[in-house]
Amino acid sequence: MPFLFAEISQLNTKVKEAILPPELKSRAERMVERLNRMAKFGGYSAEYETISRYVDWIVSLPWDKSSQEILDLKKTQAVLDKNHYGMQKVKDRILEYLAVRKLTVARIGESQPINQRKSGFVHGPQAESRAAVLCFVGLPGIGKTSVSYSIAEALGREFVRIAMGGMGSVEQLRGQARVFSDAEPGLIVKNLRRAGVNNPVLLLDEIDRVTEAGWSGIMGVLLELLDPEQNAAFTDHYLDYPFNLSEVLFLCSANNTRNISNAVLDRLEIIEMPSYTDEEKLHIGRDYLLPRTLEDCGLKPKQLAIEEELWPKIIRPLGYDAGIRTLDRTLHGICRKAARKIVEVRLPARQGEGKKFVLTSENIKEFLPSW
Repeated sequence: MPFLFAEISQLNTKVKEAILPPELKSRAERMVERLNRMAKFGGYSAEYETISRYVDWIVSLPWDKSSQEILDLKKTQAVLDKNHYGMQKVKDRILEYLAVRKLTVARIGESQPINQRKSGFVHGPQAESRAAVLCFVGLPGIGKTSVSYSIAEALGREFVRIAMGGMGSVEQLRGQARVFSDAEPGLIVKNLRRAGVNNPVLLLDEIDRVTEAGWSGIMGVLLELLDPEQNAAFTDHYLDYPFNLSEVLFLCSANNTRNISNAVLDRLEIIEMPSYTDEEKLHIGRDYLLPRTLEDCGLKPKQLAIEEELWPKIIRPLGYDAGIRTLDRTLHGICRKAARKIVEVRLPARQGEGKKFVLTSENIKEFLPSW
């Protein structure tokens, strides 16, 4: 089977070129050699598929690849102001957190031996900062996830997110042992591979919404992930080898803290996310959401205008909402209706060019979405 030898050759090249911990590299080389013997004498088998998939996983992980972190408070402030209106207390706390992190990283970098500063294979309490993990708590739709995106953007790090809502098995986080035919790594390892670096910003989203059946096991894994004394040697059951997570910047979000274990809460710093007032929603809708929505719908800024006195009707079409998701959906509905009218109008010039709509008290009902 020539194709098997070609695949094995590719795997062997990947193993030799990959930067792996010595023990794991030796294991991978022995596995590739075993695949070679199987191809020569036994042909294709289910075991071949299992081994080749495992080797492909370990050579694809960022064992020693990291992105350069930017700890610039002015840039962070600019990014937060660009993406979020108000929330000054939340922004101040994030800036304080990063200021402490900057000083801590500098101190640890000076005290750590030069030959260990860039090593990703030292499995000990190597965390750059032992500060508590930030956990954003608040009602749905008030910006918990988007604030996490902004932190990653300000730091210049990759961003990955794990949705914890409805998670019912610890294996979803930690993976499944290779003795099972359908075994695969857990979400932690999968997201590290997706990020391509070993120091992304990793958001554990809605950690309070795991199912009752898997609650105790998942809380135990969260305790290990968020504790710098333990996460430097996190072992996924599929990999069966410790991965150093001490450089990952973990963030959490939750709707409330009632369903989070006390041990996990002890490692979190709770940041209450405030609800938005109507005045704040007006600024958010007009200055942040509308320009973004126009772009999403293929409209130019001059093609749709909303009179100032109409914003209260747009903000509260169905009553009070603590977040901004209803407002976002309403603006998308308005822009979609405008986009359809522009496309349907036939003009002598290029289709859609020069057509403009101004929302007034007379025509607002024509553009508001119907529920």
